[in-house]
Amino acid sequence: MPTYLALKQVDQWLIWGRWTLFAAVVLIAVSMFVLVVQRRVLYMRLGVPTLFKRYARKPKSKTSFSGQVLGHRKLLNDVRSGIMHLVYFYGFIVLQFGAADLIWKGLSEGEPLPLPYYNGFSLTQEMTVTLVFAAVLYGAFRRYGEKLPRLKRGWKPSLVMWFIGSLMLTVLFTLAFERLSAANGTGASVVEASYAPVSNQLANLLESIGVQPQSAAAHAGFELFWWLHLLVLLSFLVYVPQSKHFHLLSAPVNLWFRRSTPPGRLAPLDLEDEEAESFGAGKVEHFSQKQMLDLYACVECGRCTNVCPAASTGKLLSPMHLIVKLRDHLTEKGAAITSKSPWLPAGIWQSKSNAPRAHVMGAVLPAWEAAFEGETNIEPTMAAQAGAWSVKEGAKPEEVELIGEVLTEEELWACTTCRNCEEQCPVGNEHVDKIIDMRRYLVLMEGRLPSDGQRALQNIERQSNPWGLPRAERAAWIADCESRTGIKVNTMQELKQQGKKADVLLWAGSMGAYDMRSRRVLYDVVRLLVQAGVSFATLGLEEKSSGDTARRIGNELLFQELCRENIETLSKYDVKHIVTACPHTYNTFKNEYPDFGLSTDIVVEHHTELLARLLAEGSLLPVHTIDERVTVHDSCYLGRYNDTYEAPRNLLRAIPGVTIEEMERSRSNGMCCGAGGGLMWMEEHSGTRVNHARAAQALEVKPSVISSACPYCLTMMEDGLKALSADEKVIARDVAELLAESVFGE
Repeated sequence: MPTYLALKQVDQWLIWGRWTLFAAVVLIAVSMFVLVVQRRVLYMRLGVPTLFKRYARKPKSKTSFSGQVLGHRKLLNDVRSGIMHLVYFYGFIVLQFGAADLIWKGLSEGEPLPLPYYNGFSLTQEMTVTLVFAAVLYGAFRRYGEKLPRLKRGWKPSLVMWFIGSLMLTVLFTLAFERLSAANGTGASVVEASYAPVSNQLANLLESIGVQPQSAAAHAGFELFWWLHLLVLLSFLVYVPQSKHFHLLSAPVNLWFRRSTPPGRLAPLDLEDEEAESFGAGKVEHFSQKQMLDLYACVECGRCTNVCPAASTGKLLSPMHLIVKLRDHLTEKGAAITSKSPWLPAGIWQSKSNAPRAHVMGAVLPAWEAAFEGETNIEPTMAAQAGAWSVKEGAKPEEVELIGEVLTEEELWACTTCRNCEEQCPVGNEHVDKIIDMRRYLVLMEGRLPSDGQRALQNIERQSNPWGLPRAERAAWIADCESRTGIKVNTMQELKQQGKKADVLLWAGSMGAYDMRSRRVLYDVVRLLVQAGVSFATLGLEEKSSGDTARRIGNELLFQELCRENIETLSKYDVKHIVTACPHTYNTFKNEYPDFGLSTDIVVEHHTELLARLLAEGSLLPVHTIDERVTVHDSCYLGRYNDTYEAPRNLLRAIPGVTIEEMERSRSNGMCCGAGGGLMWMEEHSGTRVNHARAAQALEVKPSVISSACPYCLTMMEDGLKALSADEKVIARDVAELLAESVFGE
């Protein structure tokens, strides 16, 4: 009897010891997890809080939120990786129940959780474990077998595969040893073999190599793998917020608080704020807290860089590396400012006397030169970024320069602001506004920008056009239009003097007013409006630059001056409806001028939208056949900024004889022509010219016409065709020109 009582006492001590050790390990891991998350939140709080107002939720956007978080809508743009991630996502949700059951078994001497249909539950768990493990193997193949250029390789990207793979294997081995340790017994935790196909086969394999049922080895195996599973699970928990996998927590929050304003709409600067020490972002803490949340939401999937026109044509800019470098810098600087280490458990033993160190951009690899015009390849940019971003011993994080040491000016001036990076990002990151904020700092605070960009800004300031042509010639197109078409275009001032008023203001824009090629498009728009009986007029000499170029380059002061002058002119004539052939002007009037007082009641339309509506109403009738094979180049500021893809295509579909051949990259994934973000007025100094690459993509579908709906795009496509020595039969035309030819037969 004493021996029995002694053994029972030992068993009781073992049970209590297991519970105590379990509680201690869990408490330590959860505490470190909470601390790591809290410290990163503390770093984010260094940012500007006021701009969160731009991200108020819209009631109707919940469906979009669930579609991205639960449906992986953007991840499925790449079907294979999207499905793989769906397996991870829902696999881990399902396996949480299995993990709880497995942990409880270890703590309760094999008793399972009282779950209904336990056999079916066990089968679901084993199938899910197998699927997730297969997804891990496939993910490793994608990264190291296929070697997708957009994916990083090295020990860090591999670590999570080892974590997840180890979790799955420890689950299977724990279940297999459980079957052996309870075999021939009455253990309720052992399910029927048919409901445990994987663990049962694994148990049979273990038995074949000498692990006997109900043996000490079987019990020891269960104990070993049960603890291994727990330790790997808790280690993964602590690792997640210290890695890119923090997106598991931050991405849903980032998507919930994504902007409620139109895509790409820039936040205004209060230039009259007398307390402001600087404008734009010259330090990481100048970014808003939402912008900092972006940094910790990044998955490093490389989808943004994969579609970036700069990265794919040999420039240094990589949107993914931009976010990662900002995140590294924020983490290091945040730790230095708050004296809170971002790393646990390593940070527990970190001494304040340790020499400072910080990541900086070192020497960059030589610029890649394309093997032939039109080639796109992100690998050289990826390699350059990976090689240049390194730790500098002795560098104090709080003294590292944001522009120059974290991000180079070359990167900032390579961005075309096309927003394809944002369109493809599965976690809702916004790259462009950060780049513009840093450009603002360079231009407004330090006066640093490329000389050709400076020249364009000076010309806009002096003559209200980027070429510096005389302001007095801005209305010359009106007389030229009359001589070519016989149509007299009235100005708003002339009509007001006559006591009349036009229904529509036709905004010519700088390209339409000065560029001879763009004038031809404007004249066809005029002819079509007259044919449809639309009452319209223009501003003539009173028209100024919309300010889009100035704003995207970073001169917010010049933009706001032009904006207020234009709004004053529009108010003078009580304009209610604006039509323009320039998507950049269209986007600025529609989405950004309201921040400065333009009435939201004013209708702003792109010429393709108005013409498509006139066609639908029957006011225009294209009757002449045009036998052309047409491919559509989508303007970024019309498409991704304003979700207008169908209007240009509707015009083409209405023309008899026209067949549309879509490029591989079209609509929301269309490649930029290279002119946005002020780059229309700047030279490219490395790699392939973006417009050459885009023209080459268009030629792949063997069109006779490359159509566009933007004067910038039209110019860039024509230049690209000339540079590629394309067949002279392939020409670039605006969709309005094609419609006019069908309507008038000329």
